[in-house]
Amino acid sequence: MDSNTSHSALSLRTKLVLSYLAVILGTVLVLSFAVSRAVQNYYFNLQQRRLQATANEVELAIEHGILFSNSHRFAGSLFDAGSLLALMNKGENTAQCLQSFIGVENCNNPILAQALKQALQGQSTTLGQIQLAAPEGSISSIYTSLPLRINGQIVGAMFLAEPQISPRLDFLQQINQAILIAGFAVAGIALFTSVLLVRRFTRPLEDLTLAAEQMKQGEYTQRVSLPRKLDELGQLGLTFNEMADTIEADITELRRQDQVRRDLIANIAHDLATPLTAIQGFSEALGDNVIFDPTERQETAQRIGREVQRLRRLVADIQQMTSLEAGHTKLDLAPLDMHTQVDETIAVIVPECEQKGIDVHNDIEPSTPQVIADGDRITQVLLNLLDNARRHTPDGGTIRVGARLQGNYLRIWISDTGTGIDPADLPHIFERFYRADRSRTTSTGGSGLGLSIVKAIITAHSGNIWAESALGQGTRITFTLPLAMQTPATTATNVTGASARTTRAIASIMQKQ
Repeated sequence: MDSNTSHSALSLRTKLVLSYLAVILGTVLVLSFAVSRAVQNYYFNLQQRRLQATANEVELAIEHGILFSNSHRFAGSLFDAGSLLALMNKGENTAQCLQSFIGVENCNNPILAQALKQALQGQSTTLGQIQLAAPEGSISSIYTSLPLRINGQIVGAMFLAEPQISPRLDFLQQINQAILIAGFAVAGIALFTSVLLVRRFTRPLEDLTLAAEQMKQGEYTQRVSLPRKLDELGQLGLTFNEMADTIEADITELRRQDQVRRDLIANIAHDLATPLTAIQGFSEALGDNVIFDPTERQETAQRIGREVQRLRRLVADIQQMTSLEAGHTKLDLAPLDMHTQVDETIAVIVPECEQKGIDVHNDIEPSTPQVIADGDRITQVLLNLLDNARRHTPDGGTIRVGARLQGNYLRIWISDTGTGIDPADLPHIFERFYRADRSRTTSTGGSGLGLSIVKAIITAHSGNIWAESALGQGTRITFTLPLAMQTPATTATNVTGASARTTRAIASIMQKQ
């Protein structure tokens, strides 16, 4: 539909008002017709009852012995002008006919003769119609015929007819006029009421349309006001607001993801540029024979090798991060004793901690229930968190590893007495390539993927991870792992297997580093 058509079309408010008016006027017309028919039926039924009552009086008089010879005088006192009465003895072929019509042809009407013959045979006609002649023309009349009995024997027949009475035209016009006046008055009241109701009905729709138009223009914060009572339109407005909340959240997330993608590309480019620049410079120095001393040439070659290792570690971390987030990494899940796992991991990092006088304690009780986890991956998590704690803990500090049960999970934490994390940085430390210390480089602070990989590993185990910290008061990183339901007989075997896996994992990780 083009814009011209849409502007020329009637609004919903106008359509609703016109619909109400059409219904009201239609109701008035139908009511007028129904009342007119009801009045006519009333007159017809009233005349039918009166005609039947007159016939019953004549029949009763006959049964009380009034002779047919006196029937003219008797009948003349019963029926009004315009009526016709015909009596016939059982043995006679000619009817005695008394009428107020001018014209003998009414007494010779074949319908009259047929009705009298049927009445003599005992057949009554409760109500019939006949056309009677009159000076002004033919008149529609109704009649009744019935046999006359004395002592239960049929002695004759009676035919009684009178013009069909209809309400006068001016009377019907007065009724219709009154109905129309009342109908238009009701229509006026209904028009005023419908305008108010339709305005109340269409205003929420107009608000929804305006909000939708603004959202189409990019105003995703637009919402509609809700009524105090949530009817169907209120539910529609509530659904619109919920939909707008979802769209706004999705748009915000898309923008955040786009920014993360930009930052990721920038960080990768930055982290790749430094070693590549070093490799290029050292390679050109060797190629141009700038370095003549064999010892310096060997050191330069070793530097190139270290830079290549840094690149390999960065690429490996990115591949691992991508694989974990995509769910492509398969976990070797098995019951795992966290007390033993932490002891073996601490043994790797203790020498570096002793150089700074940092004490490392495993506060996990040996009787702590086992978790279901991949030992290699959990070792990687522990090494990363312990190494981070070591680097941020001053000389003479303390690092502690503890755990306690939380429902069907084991909550494990690593706390230190280090410098802490700025509150502005705390929500972002698990993001890829995020460094709380902007002055750190890849040579001193890693690639910025360590905590992101840790979070991906814990999430793959159906666990959660979070951090609590304050500047100058240390940091506490907590994660959860699901408990393993196992029998005591399998514990020793699983611990032994976990130890072997831990040794292999530590060796592999240390080799990468």
